[in-house]
Amino acid sequence: MTGYDIIGDVHGCAGQLEELLTALGYQINGATGEYRHPSRRAIFVGDLIDRGDEQLRVLEIVKAMVDADSTLIVMGNHEFNALAYATESPTGSGKFLRPHDDPDNEYSEKNAHQHRAFLDQVTGTDRERYLQWFTTIPMWLDLGGVRVVHACWHAESIAFVQQHYGSTPFTKVRNLVEATDRSTELYRATETLLKGPEISLVDHDHPPYHDKDGHPRDSARLQWWNSDARTLRELAEMGGNFTTGSGEPYPALPELEVARSETDFVYRNEVPVFYGHYWRQGLPKYLHDWTDYTACVDFSAVKDGALTAYRWSGERKIDPAHYVSIAATGTYQLLRE
Repeated sequence: MTGYDIIGDVHGCAGQLEELLTALGYQINGATGEYRHPSRRAIFVGDLIDRGDEQLRVLEIVKAMVDADSTLIVMGNHEFNALAYATESPTGSGKFLRPHDDPDNEYSEKNAHQHRAFLDQVTGTDRERYLQWFTTIPMWLDLGGVRVVHACWHAESIAFVQQHYGSTPFTKVRNLVEATDRSTELYRATETLLKGPEISLVDHDHPPYHDKDGHPRDSARLQWWNSDARTLRELAEMGGNFTTGSGEPYPALPELEVARSETDFVYRNEVPVFYGHYWRQGLPKYLHDWTDYTACVDFSAVKDGALTAYRWSGERKIDPAHYVSIAATGTYQLLRE
């Protein structure tokens, strides 16, 4: 084994996935039908499902590779959400861990909309089989010289989950129930690893904002990958055309130094970490999409972006020339700006 190809959020884009695998040198095994590389192994960062038009084909490709040991995978928040959406609690109650078909719950319609492509395209016994498979997917991978997680590598959250539940906690329904209970430590750890930590804006006397979908939010994603960040402006992930509740453009965040406790999520280790989740655009930018020891591989494949991989071959620091993408124009290598 000479290295790993870490592949970003696929979100039902099977065509791009097969092009990317081919460009990376993976070929279909004629005897068993899975994609395989003669000397490398793929790793998926999760979020195989939702949004795209080829949900079932993506699942067929990736599960076949996992079963044949030609790839590894970590869980994304969309796989976790699909499990919660499908799980009744209590059993037979008609109430689900991720609410839907519930006119009294403000999130019901939003949840149903997010999962619509998966629900429409993966049905019957196929859905049951893949949901069962989702329960076996680990939340992170620590492979010695390289680490992979969907949204945030946070040593304390990983240690807590490993100690009390193991890296695949959702093989047990009771753990899934606990992970959707906002009062539990497992909920907080799951949110951190699969969705990323957030930093409060209102606690720093800054107004809430409305995101691109019009939803009001009082916290911003925290740039845990930026070990140089010290201020609210540096730590808060505020890309996009956000507005205030009155429709005015959202004001620039201040260069306000935050409490040490709010930087606890920042990664300061020297083992490379790869992650997805953050819907990047364009070429990777230093201190935003990659640093010496962290690299995002989610470049918005399903929204006119590019399905992206990072080819890791043992290097101790991230080299942006190792990004490879598939876009509408074909294969290209992403180079440093």
